[in-house]
Amino acid sequence: MVSKDIIKSIEDKALQLRRNIADMIGVGKVGHLGGSSSCADIVAALYFYKMKHDPQNPSMAERDRFLLSKGHAALVQYAALAEAGYFPKEELKKVKTLGAKLQGHPDMTKTPGIEANTGSLGQGLSIANGMALGLKLDGGNNKVYVILGDGELAEGQIWEAAMAAANFKIDNLVAILDRNRLQATGAITDRFNTNPIPEKWAAFGWNVIAIDGHDMGQIIEALDKADEIKGKPTVIIAETVKGKCFSFAENNAAFHNGSMTEEQYSTAIKDLEKLKV
Repeated sequence: MVSKDIIKSIEDKALQLRRNIADMIGVGKVGHLGGSSSCADIVAALYFYKMKHDPQNPSMAERDRFLLSKGHAALVQYAALAEAGYFPKEELKKVKTLGAKLQGHPDMTKTPGIEANTGSLGQGLSIANGMALGLKLDGGNNKVYVILGDGELAEGQIWEAAMAAANFKIDNLVAILDRNRLQATGAITDRFNTNPIPEKWAAFGWNVIAIDGHDMGQIIEALDKADEIKGKPTVIIAETVKGKCFSFAENNAAFHNGSMTEEQYSTAIKDLEKLKV
């Protein structure tokens, strides 16, 4: 069992990631607040609890790999990389500006700690499969983690990759579904209904773990359980809230990719302050 102190420290990191996200968007700049904040708890658990990685040596052979298949939510990964020390936090102020390290989607040629260019939806799981198989061939103990969006499940390539992962018994692969139930233009069920989700992944041959994606204890437990599974890949289906922790953005598709007014930005900071204990 992980101690309450460790869980609290990771929860604090998740709040800081959300503060970084809010500051990167600021007032009047368009950014993916909703989908970045929905997976902030998961990203915090990966970077500050689970993964082997070294900010001073981003290419360390023994590192675990993390892919953000829903690459439009890059702000949450940038927030984590800055907090971990991959680059100075001052870079966060330059996000999505010409020539900056931090662009709208992850770019491995510009940003330390990025494993692949992502954001063309549907491709991340295939990339993760290849990485995980390559690491197995090298005889390493590395894990590959990939976060998918639930709107992304409408892409056929996801299911081809899911079949392949089960077929090749890629047990060093963990997919995490950020199931916030909203995509850019509305509810998943109204746009392209991919339900039932757990049953589909199980039918494709995956080990399925369902959790509350904002309960840090459950997130950590699921990541640890995935280490015990042999002979098949694991998918963690994380029930989340789009815009989590920002009262005006929660379950609001308008903040999939939107801008904040001065009043909304002020509310965002106040919302986060209230959550600090």
